[in-house]
Amino acid sequence: MLTFEEKQAIIESFPHLSKKEVSMKRLNYHFADSLYDKTVVVYHLHPNGNGFVYVGDLPQYQADHKGLVNIREATEEELRKMIKDSIQYLSEEIVDSSEVINLQEYNWSNEEGQTLVLIHEDMLWNIYAGLNLVDSFGSKSDAENYLEEEGFKQIS
Repeated sequence: MLTFEEKQAIIESFPHLSKKEVSMKRLNYHFADSLYDKTVVVYHLHPNGNGFVYVGDLPQYQADHKGLVNIREATEEELRKMIKDSIQYLSEEIVDSSEVINLQEYNWSNEEGQTLVLIHEDMLWNIYAGLNLVDSFGSKSDAENYLEEEGFKQIS
């Protein structure tokens, strides 16, 4: 396991991150150039070695419902990759150069013939009934779990 000082040195090797002290000797590292309201890349790095990296809903990570991955047992290589992926995730444009929105969209229906649409937009997974927003989730799996609990199945 990397020490607090080793993790801190790795994190601080990323010049785009700025350190902010928070309670109980913990540190947050922010990415000021984030395209979103979310700027925290490293959350609550603690002197005991615990801490989290924000990875949103990137599929290669087992993140919690807030999009965070625990880095307590992370190797140097894993930590560097997570931070790099987080910065890239927070830097990606939703709109391409022709200003066409590249959305991930999935249709769901239930046995009563009702249809809902699950759309990934602005770092959230939103569920719509027509033009009306039904609910928003931080991860695709949370949204899918909700839809399944409500009796919906993905149709496309």
